[in-house]
Amino acid sequence: MRPRQPLWCCLALLAFAHSAAQAHTKSETHSVWQISGNVVQLSFTTPLPESKRLAKSGEDQPPDGRVLDYLQQHLSVSSKGGICSVRQRRALAATSQFRRFEMTFTCPSTTQIKLHSSAFFELVPSHVTFAQIETTDGQFVEQLFTQDQQQVDASAGDARLRDASFFEYIRLGIMHILTGPDHMSFLLGLVLISRRLRDLIFVVTGFTVGHSITLALAVTGILRPHAEYIDALVALTIAMIGAENIAVATHRPGTVATGIGLPLIVMAAASFAGIGTLPPLLLLGSALFCSNYLMLSGHMRDAGRLRLVITLVFGLIHGFGFAATLLEMQLPPAKLGQILLGFNVGVEIGQLSLVLTVMGLVTVLVRAKLSLPRPIVVDSVAAGLVAIGTYWFISRSYA
Repeated sequence: MRPRQPLWCCLALLAFAHSAAQAHTKSETHSVWQISGNVVQLSFTTPLPESKRLAKSGEDQPPDGRVLDYLQQHLSVSSKGGICSVRQRRALAATSQFRRFEMTFTCPSTTQIKLHSSAFFELVPSHVTFAQIETTDGQFVEQLFTQDQQQVDASAGDARLRDASFFEYIRLGIMHILTGPDHMSFLLGLVLISRRLRDLIFVVTGFTVGHSITLALAVTGILRPHAEYIDALVALTIAMIGAENIAVATHRPGTVATGIGLPLIVMAAASFAGIGTLPPLLLLGSALFCSNYLMLSGHMRDAGRLRLVITLVFGLIHGFGFAATLLEMQLPPAKLGQILLGFNVGVEIGQLSLVLTVMGLVTVLVRAKLSLPRPIVVDSVAAGLVAIGTYWFISRSYA
């Protein structure tokens, strides 16, 4: 049998995806800066998974005082006369998804006001802080604080104060893919199961379509995503694409469908008893969808087009995570449209770049006779995907 794909290459990518979990660009916080003369009012919002990075061993969430101390060390304002002093700071009531903190800065001057944010960059280098800035003269703009851009000149009338460019959101979409272990694991599964490059590009594009639909629904306010469910469902999708590889390779879709559907039904029963964070109906629906999809794909001779369904669903689910951050920012609809387009263009570029790079590397290694037979590759890497996806799903469902 002619070898088709290199085992060590795929395993290395899988290991990288797992180890890169802490560097996921999904790490995001939001800030609102209101400048009134020499006073700057800051409202900083952090999702619970982000604030948990400051927790000590055994803590579910760090106390308000520790978070405020950390933010005061990493968020600052300066003006022409020097560093602005912190006049007041406080923690607002937390929600089921976010924690909010307020700080008030008093500056020695009303000119040359600069905002600085270095929060979370030492913990997650790819972290992004979305910033809304309202200047004294009523100018309203949006900016992105990144590891490479930790300071913004917010002087009234300063030409350097401008909205984050369209290309910045394209870059953010690209990095969202290339530094996201969830995305990379799922795309690795698609590379394994797709025998033709045309089919691979087709289903990968389905992810972006799903992402676009979700963000469009978020812009119009039709749906409000529940961020506490999103990460678990994304992990389930990764486990399922690995399970599909196994079902196709072993020609036993019924056994694999039972193996993924039955545990979900058991988890739904436990959820009815109050165990776990996912709703029982969501778990039952997931069991029904996963089992039926695996049965269909396992009995079809060419299921390439059917996989558009799973990539579309994956795009919808993971798009909810990004949509949740946009809704929390409360950006104007016109700005959301620009973010939607730029981010999704970046996602598509990132996906196709990753897939084409992997396929090119595979081709080179196959021609150099450094590969193993395809069945060994599929079984080994698919098992790894199922293991990682299941681990993420269970840990996120009962966090």
